[in-house]
Amino acid sequence: MSGTTTHAEHGWELAARAGYAVSGVLHVLIGVLALQVAVGGGSQQADQSGALGTVASTPFGGAVLWFFVVAFAALGAWEVAKAVRGAPPTSDGGAQGGRTTGWRAKAAGRALVYLALAAASFAYARGGGASSEQQTADLTSRLMSAPGGRVLVALVGLAIVGVGAYHVVKGWKKKFLADLHRLPSGTAGRVVERLGVWGYVLKGVALGVVGVLFVVAAAKADPQAAGGLDQALHTLRDQPGGPFLLGFVALGFVAYGGYAFARARYGRL
Repeated sequence: MSGTTTHAEHGWELAARAGYAVSGVLHVLIGVLALQVAVGGGSQQADQSGALGTVASTPFGGAVLWFFVVAFAALGAWEVAKAVRGAPPTSDGGAQGGRTTGWRAKAAGRALVYLALAAASFAYARGGGASSEQQTADLTSRLMSAPGGRVLVALVGLAIVGVGAYHVVKGWKKKFLADLHRLPSGTAGRVVERLGVWGYVLKGVALGVVGVLFVVAAAKADPQAAGGLDQALHTLRDQPGGPFLLGFVALGFVAYGGYAFARARYGRL
């Protein structure tokens, strides 16, 4: 019985690690799509829906998307289990104490993200899928129609800005290294570290712009102003020196994707 459980857990762990690799694929694709936006081209949105649509349009894209579903669902379920279980013991065998609540909240938040990605992949695997931009506008419209809706939208925007700032700090201070049980040796380890720094920092910048758009939408009472990642990247492009800035951010998404590949192999679960 115990052997069966061990094999099952090992299989679950492999599937969860595949979730990090799939996340890497999506981030690299978003980076490539963003580069196309920077040079004024591209037919897909530079966001999650655009990346999934790109995969769906390739040969065997449907089969690949079903793999995405399984990998993201496994990683999301793993995070759910962590949220239920609470923080692991410290290195000296003691309890984490007050850190348990924060640990569980972060695990639950990650679980929501990965399960949402599994659901989006599922929709595209079945031949459906919806624009992330339209979904964002619809959600914003529903929030604004509620009592105190503009305040709610502004709070969502500030929360997204906070997530972006968290990414910047995590990258700049190299806190992401705590997510790895070790770095590969030599040059490979230095490359992974640099990918993590630039990936987290520049993804955080992009998320910050998304959050600002929500705040602007609340101020204007215009749900269409609260675009998602694609609109945020177009907003960057339209600034002075925007194509160069957007190209830099696009490379950051590619870097984050590269770090996610390394995390699939060396990450803590």
